[in-house]
Amino acid sequence: MRDRRKVCVVVGSRANLARITTVLEAVRDHPALELQLIASASALLERFGGAVSQLEDAGFKPDAKIRLVIEGQTPAAMAKSTGLGLLELPTVFEMLEPDIVVTVADRFETIATAIAASYMNIPVAHTQGGEVSGSIDESVRHAVTKLSHIHFPATDLSARRIIAMGEDPRYVFSVGCPAIDLAARTLPGVGRGAFADNGRNGLPFHAGGPFLMVMQHAVTTEYGQGLDQIKATLRAISSIGMQALVFWPNVDAGSDEVTMGIRQFRDQELADRCHFVPNVPAQEFVRLMARCACIVGNSSAALREGAYLGTPAVSIGTRQQDRECGENVLFTSHDPLEIADAVRAQIAHGGYEPSELFGNGTAGRKIADVLAAVDPPLQKRLQYDPSTLVARALA
Repeated sequence: MRDRRKVCVVVGSRANLARITTVLEAVRDHPALELQLIASASALLERFGGAVSQLEDAGFKPDAKIRLVIEGQTPAAMAKSTGLGLLELPTVFEMLEPDIVVTVADRFETIATAIAASYMNIPVAHTQGGEVSGSIDESVRHAVTKLSHIHFPATDLSARRIIAMGEDPRYVFSVGCPAIDLAARTLPGVGRGAFADNGRNGLPFHAGGPFLMVMQHAVTTEYGQGLDQIKATLRAISSIGMQALVFWPNVDAGSDEVTMGIRQFRDQELADRCHFVPNVPAQEFVRLMARCACIVGNSSAALREGAYLGTPAVSIGTRQQDRECGENVLFTSHDPLEIADAVRAQIAHGGYEPSELFGNGTAGRKIADVLAAVDPPLQKRLQYDPSTLVARALA
């Protein structure tokens, strides 16, 4: 082993970036670690937010950039993009020779990273495993868990699920979610309520006015329904009569349907109270969440950062089904009247008591410390108690 352990982090989307930024900082600053960074997938695409520009603005220069998104946003294109990642990532890993590869959460580039590194005998560290939700993300997340050697779940319940899947408890570290680190850093001095444009982000909000945030992604297992789903959400939002910030969706199978619905809505007169943006920097996103009247859609940020900030949230459909959440979330179907009623109820309620369900703002540093110290075996073994299995079979 080298004097400094090489930790290679793969960032593939704007969501990945928000959930790994403080880990990048902590690894970069750790005396026993050397940070390597790969930017890939939609992180390189401007129409999906151009997260690589935010990385570079923050002083992180990628060691490699891998373009692996095949256009089309269909299930086949998503599968082919995963395969392209498997073709390209091994070449970069051979060049960089990392000691550990870090992969984030549950997207297609996440599983491509885990497969490539594990086949190359490089220990894999995985963040946000053990969680339950909807979409193909559910299957990807657990598959990556079984390919990974070190686990950084965001909650104690997620840690118990990982151990129940047969993972070695010695390498399961319940550290919280790094996205909460950004929220904790940003929260001081941020008041709830009106948002005034500070001139840096160019958002065309009416100064002093309350606003909603809308972030709705395609559900891959409900491919073909995205257009009707986003239309229902936007109809509900327009009936509220409050200005809204509408984000474009992630690059997933079905995202073209969601963007089509947003474009159609934007061309209508009802859209004059809505402002459409592909992305904002992660800390600016937290400031917006802290000040908005309600966040609406199906993003995990509503449950994760939303819990810590106490932001009222309405989660629509199955994408976050059964995921842990705080009291700040109301779940609804895709019925426009039900969505509108839930949003009005959340606006009337106002802010919730903040929750540290997903962490207290120290995840990045804890993850770096573990990466510097832990040395898991490459050969994994299923951990289980045979007597318990026999007892269950006979029950």
